Amino acid sequence: MDPIQQKALNALESFILLSSSATSPRAAADLVKQATSAPNTYVFAELLQTQNVAALKTGPPEYASYHTLLEIFAWGTWADYSSTPDLPSLTDAQAHKLRQLSLLSLSTSPSTLTYTHLLTALFLPSTRALEDLVISTIYAGLLVAKLDTQSQRVDVSSVSPLRDLRPGKVPELISTLDTWNGRCVSVLDDLETQIKGVRQKALERRKREQRDEMAVDKLVGQAQKERGKAGEKRGAQEAVGGREGAPRGGNDAMDLDEEAGPGRPRGAKRGGGAFKNAAKRMMG
Repeated sequence: MDPIQQKALNALESFILLSSSATSPRAAADLVKQATSAPNTYVFAELLQTQNVAALKTGPPEYASYHTLLEIFAWGTWADYSSTPDLPSLTDAQAHKLRQLSLLSLSTSPSTLTYTHLLTALFLPSTRALEDLVISTIYAGLLVAKLDTQSQRVDVSSVSPLRDLRPGKVPELISTLDTWNGRCVSVLDDLETQIKGVRQKALERRKREQRDEMAVDKLVGQAQKERGKAGEKRGAQEAVGGREGAPRGGNDAMDLDEEAGPGRPRGAKRGGGAFKNAAKRMMG
């Protein structure tokens, strides 16, 4: 439970206990006046449900008006008080509290939080009076807000749950919650669809990347193979070219050595063979 709400309920507890002894309409009316004037009492539904206070509604008119006044403090606003005839006059403490509670009700819509609207709805004489009321409500912990003096509006961040539900308000509240729930479900469905779309696109992108990687790997492999074949071919060509360019004198010398026969020095064989070959080439 909200701490401010718990504090308000605790403050009301003593008046609920006193209601059992307020057996006369006058005593019950005095109890209503005390409860609505006391500090920290901001919820009143439980007091309205007590037997002696509830009996004021059907009592003499001068006392029945206190029951109506307590209902306004429970769930009404300053505009309700101003438009309802024959209500008891308010003390300064009661008037200040009712304006604070009315501010909580008005904080449910941003359109009602302009200085112009609040001055009219709360029957305040000046901007300074409005700002003092808002500041006192903030310090009491009833709402979290700040004054935007430049834009002439009150920016409310949160409101304490201190207003009681007006009779017959529950079905309307349930309908509002159902509408809100439907919107939330619709938004969640849209988000889920978008998430699925993003995941599908990510999967397709990953598949394309894998295909591209495989294609690149294949091209690199083919290039390496072709480069290897080209290197082998060049090596073979260089080997063949080296053999073809080798000197042939060694074979001729061998032939000459064999023709010279044994008993001659190898140098003589080579020398003689060389002259013979030269002579044959000249004669030929």
